[in-house]
Amino acid sequence: MSLRSIALLSLCVLLTACNKINQQNYSQLKAGMTKVEVEQLLGSPKECAGALGMSSCTWGDEKSFISIQYAADKVLMYSGQGLK
Repeated sequence: MSLRSIALLSLCVLLTACNKINQQNYSQLKAGMTKVEVEQLLGSPKECAGALGMSSCTWGDEKSFISIQYAADKVLMYSGQGLK
């Protein structure tokens, strides 16, 4: 195997390992967690929206995502799709 192939393979493994949107992290979510705790686990969300103390944030893309609904900055409900 050439050095270039090894470098490319290593990069692919690193990029996969850096993806925080996965089943393992999803299983660590719990109702009542703070936004800070969630962002330490999943990183910054792709998008957030809300009003009047309620908000909804999403991590990932159309195929693989985690969506979390907050009340007063604490996890109320969460769901995921396409997680590996």
